[in-house]
Amino acid sequence: MSSIGTGYDLSASQFSPDGRVFQVEYAQKAVENSGTAVGLRGKDGVAFAVEKLVTSKLYEPGANKRIFHVGSHVGMAVAGLLADARQVVEIARTEAANYRSDYGNDIPVKHLTNRVAMYMHAYTLYSAVRPFGCSAMLGSYDPHSGPQLFMIDPSGVNYLSWVGEATNGKHEMVPEPMFREAEMYAKNALRESDSEGEM
Repeated sequence: MSSIGTGYDLSASQFSPDGRVFQVEYAQKAVENSGTAVGLRGKDGVAFAVEKLVTSKLYEPGANKRIFHVGSHVGMAVAGLLADARQVVEIARTEAANYRSDYGNDIPVKHLTNRVAMYMHAYTLYSAVRPFGCSAMLGSYDPHSGPQLFMIDPSGVNYLSWVGEATNGKHEMVPEPMFREAEMYAKNALRESDSEGEM
């Protein structure tokens, strides 16, 4: 950022004279500087893919996972600061477990997304905390409403995705060629896993 943020970027609850909250912008920059995460919603389900960032050959295989299992029916893919993302995943898991304990059913992914988004938004309101430097996509398949895919950005705003969402800080619909290639790859991977399961 430039010197414009000087003095106005120390607190998440402080607006600059032109109405910007620099702490939220810095959190968004952390997402932009991380690897890409893609969520695809088809008629039969939701698939996630993330760019594998290998910063050292000393990392063990499977370290720094960015796709998580939240509940029995909800998955989450994250982009941004991994430590912040793990905290958001734990919040989502806690919300899902509390809902199941209270109501005896799995939490609807839309409700879970709203709860996590409110939590992330609360971290943009107070000077004692900082915004989460991560973005999260939640996907689920419900027999009544079908596959659903939602995205939450660091400010706590959540989006419903109709076709697909790619995030490395850019809330854009996936370009058609990229979507077709990812769809083909996902279908081939599913076919391979089905054929391996039959052996």
